[in-house]
Amino acid sequence: MVTIIVGAQWGDEGKGKIVDVLASQADIVARYQGGANAGHTLVCEGKTVVLHLIPSGILHEHVRCVIGNGVVIDPVALRQEIAMLESLGVSVRGRLFISHKAHVIMPYHKLLDQAREQQQGIGTTGRGIGPAYIDKYSRVGIRVVDLLDRAVLEEKLRINLAEKNALLENIYHTDRLDVEAIVAEYLEFDRFIDEYVTDTTTLLHTALRDGNRILAEGAQGALLDVDHGTYPFVTSSNPTSGGACTGLGIPPTAVERIIGLAKAYSTRVGNGPFPTELHDATGELLRSIGSEYGATTGRPRRCGWLDLVALGYSVMVNGITELALTKLDVLSALPVIKVCIGYRIGSQRLKGFPVDTPTLMAVEPEYLELPGWQSSLDGASTFEDLPLNARRLIELIESTCNVRISLVSTGAQREQIVRRT
Repeated sequence: MVTIIVGAQWGDEGKGKIVDVLASQADIVARYQGGANAGHTLVCEGKTVVLHLIPSGILHEHVRCVIGNGVVIDPVALRQEIAMLESLGVSVRGRLFISHKAHVIMPYHKLLDQAREQQQGIGTTGRGIGPAYIDKYSRVGIRVVDLLDRAVLEEKLRINLAEKNALLENIYHTDRLDVEAIVAEYLEFDRFIDEYVTDTTTLLHTALRDGNRILAEGAQGALLDVDHGTYPFVTSSNPTSGGACTGLGIPPTAVERIIGLAKAYSTRVGNGPFPTELHDATGELLRSIGSEYGATTGRPRRCGWLDLVALGYSVMVNGITELALTKLDVLSALPVIKVCIGYRIGSQRLKGFPVDTPTLMAVEPEYLELPGWQSSLDGASTFEDLPLNARRLIELIESTCNVRISLVSTGAQREQIVRRT
């Protein structure tokens, strides 16, 4: 059985915690797209752990973790992450498996990403993700399997650097890169990851045949999907549920549940349209209480009210079968809570969520005001334990988006979760 965990907003919905919670009943957690530009934050036994590449199930000793072929791997970030986990006493060897078909981020990808960001202002992290995916789809990318043969690696690098050095030197006015230095660095990386590399597609199909429970974990969120998000202010891959099949090599027929994650409010990092964004004291309060700063970059997140138009679109595109609502506790301080239930442009009420940027920039959100509960959610373990007005917010989300909320996160700790039977 495969359960897909997908961010239903612009990312940063708390996927790390929910995957960590669900991993206790899983056999494998597999990451299917993105790179080290995403950060999943977990708080366990008072310790905060931030993961960028390794799946969030790694803190459960019985779980095997897979980095799938759809992920682009930064060697520096991966090594740092493994070292960090080992320093915390978390066993990685024998539990982490890396696809031999995954693409590798090269030094020129980062340089190009940073140079292009200065010109384009999309709001990327500059970690080389976009240029790595460009090379992948241009069929000149370097995969993990290419590191096994020095001659193959050198040949590909010489071909790539002929173009990349011309761009770096003549267009972006930066220094040229040396083939031999990169070859030496990446062959050493190959020796480091050799014990983790395997045919993960076969591993996952064997696990399915044996009746194992697999959690497929995405990075970012559906509204940042390169095909279905707010283009061009999107990521370079497919965080939507369909990306799990291509990013892991599993068939759609193996998927039984698709759990969408949504905050009780909205956030966005980087540029791009954000209809419900708040530029006032309430937005600052949400950022402060919710610790809304990027786990990867530390950038302050833009904050706003919950947008049910966008969330309903995400439910539709992903085929979400149930929702996990996170950071409900952040709203506890507010006497009044607003929820966007529609968009207008002038006198016209839009029928759905427009993903073209000019239209989305022009919309005016239509709000429903709800009374807050202004009481702590600490100790809540059942739906009935939640304050009445919190329950009413949950029921509004369910009825508007036509999907059931099965999990409610009431705090950062692993045990601060309400499961609805």
